[in-house]
Amino acid sequence: MILHIDMDAFFAAVEQRDNPALRHKPVIVAGNSKRSVVSTASYEARKFGIRSAMPVYEAKLRCAGLIIVPGNMGKYRADSKKIMSILAGFSPLVEQVSIDEAFVDITGCGRLFGSPEDMGRAIKNKIQAGLSLTSSIGIAPIKFLAKIASDMNKPDGLTLITPAEAPRVLAALPIQKVPGVGQAAMKQMNILNIRCLGDIQKFSLPLLTRKFGKWPHLFELSGGIDPTPVETGHIRKSISSETTLSRDVSDFETLKGILLDRAQTVGRDLRAKQLVCETVFIKLKFSDFTQVTRSKTLDTPVSSSAAIFNEALGLYRKIELQRKIRLAGVGVSSLKDKTRPVQMQLLGEEKKPEMRWACVDKAVDSIMEKFGGNMIQKAALKELSDEGGYDDTKHSNQGMDTLP
Repeated sequence: MILHIDMDAFFAAVEQRDNPALRHKPVIVAGNSKRSVVSTASYEARKFGIRSAMPVYEAKLRCAGLIIVPGNMGKYRADSKKIMSILAGFSPLVEQVSIDEAFVDITGCGRLFGSPEDMGRAIKNKIQAGLSLTSSIGIAPIKFLAKIASDMNKPDGLTLITPAEAPRVLAALPIQKVPGVGQAAMKQMNILNIRCLGDIQKFSLPLLTRKFGKWPHLFELSGGIDPTPVETGHIRKSISSETTLSRDVSDFETLKGILLDRAQTVGRDLRAKQLVCETVFIKLKFSDFTQVTRSKTLDTPVSSSAAIFNEALGLYRKIELQRKIRLAGVGVSSLKDKTRPVQMQLLGEEKKPEMRWACVDKAVDSIMEKFGGNMIQKAALKELSDEGGYDDTKHSNQGMDTLP
């Protein structure tokens, strides 16, 4: 049996817990400018149709008494670690998929903690007692169905789908709720009049594959087959950080500063997780909402903020700008464990500048960890923030679900 836990409106719930004046009120965690977007909405705010990724100006129109709270990622990460520690007390097989979400393989844990339902209730109670936060839990024979179950009775829900009940639940599951079924796939579903996951079983796999390409995974899910294990020690596929600008910009120095700021954030995340990257990429969204991405594979894995910035800046220089930019981001992928040995140069070379900056990165990381994120920064970034060069910061850790 697999357990999936998803914290309820995590960021907003933490803010409501820490500030009693916010409790039972419509709260969003977001920036407060024309271009800000909602990171998380409390359930009181969701009653007005407010949801994650909605522009803040639209959220304000929907709810006149909306309360906007700036995010505090350090506080959320600290609570996330405590939650994952609680889960690890029930099973060694815990796969964290985002800051507030995880899978737990509870197979064989019954002799210690009772039935799956008892275990789910015990986890919820421990989190409530230790952090004063509610969670929703789904338990099912397969990973995919456990995630679906956790969303069935939100907030503060506990849903158990037994092996005997699984075929019925799968057959009736609306196809649009299946992870990976987007707008393009829905067009294919409509052609075949597929409304529920069980409808896929009406067709043979060779027919589906011949008409629409690779469908084995969906076909297996419709039959209750999901061999995906709970993966511990899962390494993320990529880490990125992007920001929506307070105004559309095109001047080189402003964009250079923003790329530097994003590279600093990505570099810190890499080093905190003891990872190095082999690919650096940038993302630019223009004033007309079109966007481009560019990437480069490196000869040597790096985690230095300076190295990431230099590669990102090089990618940016090669883009011919025809419109102003409203969003810019830097990311890294092809991540590897930093503790693993890497091939060194046979012949001695003078250290590259970014390698010499590694010592500075280490010192800065230590200072920021001890005293906070604003204690020390590059002078260029101070000038940028004074000028109001950008507004929101949005972190995305691909390969793990994006933050709520």
